[in-house]
Amino acid sequence: MNLNTFFEHLDEVDELSLVLPNGTHVPPHFHLTEVALVTKKYVDCGGTQREEQVISFQLWSADDYDHRLAPCRAYGIVERAQEALGFGNLEVEVEYQSDTIGRYGLDFSQGRFLLTAKQTDCLAKDKCGIPGAEPAPIEVAQSTGSCCSLESGCC
Repeated sequence: MNLNTFFEHLDEVDELSLVLPNGTHVPPHFHLTEVALVTKKYVDCGGTQREEQVISFQLWSADDYDHRLAPCRAYGIVERAQEALGFGNLEVEVEYQSDTIGRYGLDFSQGRFLLTAKQTDCLAKDKCGIPGAEPAPIEVAQSTGSCCSLESGCC
């Protein structure tokens, strides 16, 4: 879900309800402790340099069981961060504590925000010998002086 869609859905609800992928609810007394612009620059296993940006909402639950974050308050927190950080209509992901910090996508259904599972993927399947993979659209520079070449199929 992108930021504009998040704002639209905030206008549709009277209270914030968030559901984890396993069907359990984030406790209603959660806090929105951080709104971040996250930039990730990396090189995939095929040697292609990539960059992606997302907006990250960090949720946290404390022992203040009477706390409730109203949709208008959440809107204000995110809007203030947007003004300060200058981000546009990027995709939103959510950080939430379970056994470790989990990263989730965000969706909306039946008046509830759904935290969706995120998956890893190989972005250079053609370089790793994955059957049916299409060739990479970008020319990849060859590595020298390494025991593992890009043609070796080892990701």
